[in-house]
Amino acid sequence: MGGVPTLPVYEGELQAPSLGVKIEAWDEGGRSLVNEVGELVLTEPLPSMPVFFWGDPDGEKLREAYFSMYPGVWRHGDWIELTDRHTAIIYGRSDSTINRGGVRMGTSEIYRAVLADPDVVDALVVDVPREGEESWMPLFVVLRADVALDDAFRRRVAQRIRDDCSPRHVPSEILQIPVVPRTLSGKVLEVPVKRILLGEPPERVASRESLADPGALDWFVELARASQRPGSRPTA
Repeated sequence: MGGVPTLPVYEGELQAPSLGVKIEAWDEGGRSLVNEVGELVLTEPLPSMPVFFWGDPDGEKLREAYFSMYPGVWRHGDWIELTDRHTAIIYGRSDSTINRGGVRMGTSEIYRAVLADPDVVDALVVDVPREGEESWMPLFVVLRADVALDDAFRRRVAQRIRDDCSPRHVPSEILQIPVVPRTLSGKVLEVPVKRILLGEPPERVASRESLADPGALDWFVELARASQRPGSRPTA
C-alpha cells in the first residue's frame, strides 16, 4: 500500500495498493473481507517478493514463515482493513498481536506503558497458549543495574499497565532477563521467543548470526527447559 497523488487522503489510511500488488484482507477461513480487519495476504506473485531465505536450501523456513496459514497464498503477518473506497488501515503485526478473552491488543501498547517506568531499560511480552486454560502472558523486563525485581516493582508496573491500557493487558507474570533478543536491525524477537517457550528448538526459530547478541535466546531456552522441572527458573 502506498500514496497516490491523484486520490484523496483520509486520516490514518493508506491510499491504494502499489502497482503490481494483489492485496486482500482474509479471515481465518480464507474469505476476503471489506471494512473488517483481517490477515494481509498477497493472492498473486509480487515483483519484489523473495523466493528463498539464505541458509534455507529446501525452502522450509520460507514456507513456514509466509505460506503455512494459507497454502499457496502469501500471508504477510500484519492486520489490515481494506475499506470500500479501496484504502487501507494497518493495525500492526498479526503474528505478535495478543488476544486475551476476545480483546485484541498490540504489544506496543504494553511496551509504551512499561517503558515509561524509569527503572525499565527494555521489555518483551508474549502470549503463550495453554491447552484447557487461559494463555500465559509473561512480561520480561531488563532493569537498571541498581534495581531489584521485587513485589513492589511488580505491583507498580502492573498498575501502570492497567491504568494506561486495560486490565486485560496486565501480564500473568513479570520476569527479569539480562537482555531482550533483537535482530541486527533492532527488531524484538517476540515470535521466536514464543515458539521457544512452546518447545521448539532455537535453531529452528532464529539464526544466531541475525541477532545483535547471539546468546540472547539462551535464557528463554533455559526457561522452556525449566518449565518441565517444577520450581526451577533461570535468573537474569
